[in-house]
Amino acid sequence: MPHSISARVAELGFTLEPASAPAANYVPFVQDGNLLFISGQISREGGKAAYVGRLGDTISDDDGVAAARLAALGVLSQIAAATGDRLDRVGRVMRVGVFVASTPEFDRQSAIANGASDLMVQVFGDAGRHARAAVGVASLPSGVAVEVDAIVSLKPQ
Repeated sequence: MPHSISARVAELGFTLEPASAPAANYVPFVQDGNLLFISGQISREGGKAAYVGRLGDTISDDDGVAAARLAALGVLSQIAAATGDRLDRVGRVMRVGVFVASTPEFDRQSAIANGASDLMVQVFGDAGRHARAAVGVASLPSGVAVEVDAIVSLKPQ
């Protein structure tokens, strides 16, 4: 198994983009003891907002899952930035929050959130299994369909 988060992500056929800077007055992550809190990450590709729209309207379920995966890749970029890209520093993904911009009638947020959850398990194995919330919202920053945040337990250095 690779020793870096970025190598593990590449092994899965994805690219870990550089961690994005905050868009407002907050920090991308905060560490308190062994807990790492990752701020919400929107779906980005090439540094630009991707999958703009809402589920149940302009975004298909398949594209929603892909948007959730992209947002989760942003979370992984922040974890890599916080840990020096060390896979062995991650003890457990504790919780993942998935926010899905959707129409009032759309009720498949959990299925969309699997795009993020599945990626965490693919990258971290059993340590990637987590508690989760999948919430439908009216809109998200930059008009994207999905935003993901996380709480991660780190191993002591």
